[in-house]
Amino acid sequence: MQGRLVPPLGGRFQCFPRDGWAGEFAFAAAAGVDTIEWIYDEFGADVNPIANDDGIDAMQQLSDRHGVRVVSLCADVFMDRPLVRASQPQLEERIGVLIWLIDRARQVGIGRIVLPFVDISSIETDPEFEQVVDTILGVVPRAQEADVELHLETSLGPDRFAALLARLPPGVVKVNYDIGNSASLGYDPLEELAAYGDRVGSVHVKDRVRGGSTVPLGSGDADLPAVFDRLRELQYAGDYVLQVARGEPGDEVRWAQRNRELVQQYLAAPGASGP
Repeated sequence: MQGRLVPPLGGRFQCFPRDGWAGEFAFAAAAGVDTIEWIYDEFGADVNPIANDDGIDAMQQLSDRHGVRVVSLCADVFMDRPLVRASQPQLEERIGVLIWLIDRARQVGIGRIVLPFVDISSIETDPEFEQVVDTILGVVPRAQEADVELHLETSLGPDRFAALLARLPPGVVKVNYDIGNSASLGYDPLEELAAYGDRVGSVHVKDRVRGGSTVPLGSGDADLPAVFDRLRELQYAGDYVLQVARGEPGDEVRWAQRNRELVQQYLAAPGASGP
């Protein structure tokens, strides 16, 4: 996840690294990480290179130089400006931002956009559920044209999330499965993956305490062995994005390498419990 390879800015746990984004390509390569999930948020919108053609050229040059791809985008702008609980003019403006992001993603070569429906952006009522269905269906044609998938990250329970997905086309709308968030909400990962495991298109790797915050991998309530075993059984072949708890400032590269190696151990053998 972008921003995790440089010290946090202004106490923000996750944001676009306004001053350090270019250096992350070399840091990612040093940590053995081969992709970056880009962030587009309000905090960095005015300097985010994805917003202009020269910036995209710079991104692509850095990608080629260091062998680190940008294949996905986390649209945290919709945490600042949710696609729920908005007036009609606000919603129309935010949908316009999403369509613009789809077009920019196509230009970069980004294949998926993660849309957050968690915390302040969570889907809480039946009318909001229907509004989200209508919003996603409205942008699906543009996403298909751009060959960009829309990955939904939600706080919905297994059955409710499966019901949402049943209303949306599987080829372009998929699940971003966040291991830590599900643990924090007290969901059973086997129930979740039984309900919609075939729609999982990307995974955010982190650990959280139930009802609490992000903690180092293996120290929270996420059943990491069960999750990785079940994803293996489902023949999941997508990316694992390290969205883990932060380590000590200044030690980001070593911390990323350590977490990459830990995930590789979980993936190495069924039933692995980590070191």
